[in-house]
Amino acid sequence: MLTFIGLGLYDERSITVEGRDALRAADRAFAEFYTSKLIGTTVEELSEHHGVDIEVRDRAGTEQDPTPILDAAEEEDVVFLTAGDTMISTTHVDLRLRAVERGIETRVVHGVTAQSAASGLTGLQNYRFGKAVTLPFPYAHGGDDVPQSVIDSVEANLERGLHTLVYLDIKAHREEYMTASTAAEMLADGWEDQLAVVVARAGSPDPFVAADRLSALADREFGDPLHMLVIPGDLHHVEAEALETLGGCPAELLDPL
Repeated sequence: MLTFIGLGLYDERSITVEGRDALRAADRAFAEFYTSKLIGTTVEELSEHHGVDIEVRDRAGTEQDPTPILDAAEEEDVVFLTAGDTMISTTHVDLRLRAVERGIETRVVHGVTAQSAASGLTGLQNYRFGKAVTLPFPYAHGGDDVPQSVIDSVEANLERGLHTLVYLDIKAHREEYMTASTAAEMLADGWEDQLAVVVARAGSPDPFVAADRLSALADREFGDPLHMLVIPGDLHHVEAEALETLGGCPAELLDPL
């Protein structure tokens, strides 16, 4: 049996009750934290809290050489852990398909995602979001600006009146996390006066939301990671009120439908 478990957004307590029970009942636990991580805890604290040993796999050990995970799952009850939800953004469908091909039973225990948290914390309605994008560090894509694919996706969403969730690049192996102010500065080169919303530390005891022009957000600090950015499209009047009330958005930037 191979069970994929989403750990949620912040610390060792963010997992669902179903996920906790499956983790504690497992014979063996693997995890990856290269796509995202739980900022509010460590692997050691996670292991101690749930009373299990957790073997952390790097990208190559997960995507290119998953054989040890699959071999174990053929003989034992194995869990595979990720931050957030194991099949949203941190997608491991390939690993699941490999397991199925080998006749290994699989299941998914979902966790809270950054995608749902961005909607819940900002008051922006989740069904009004278009395609999400990831904004990479400039050095990560060999350029010194915003990739054209990101620009095209944001503009396409805006043309349709849809919100864009912008995931910000992380390099977890060296504790490097793009900040919302850095992201806002990068995007302000093309959309200086564009309304945007910062979501910081979703899932933690002190989440933070701020809405303003990209140029204004670029000059602010938003504290500890992880950060996300939302570029709103057309606003329902309730969404506009939420951004003003929950995110401190200047009223002159709001033009609800």
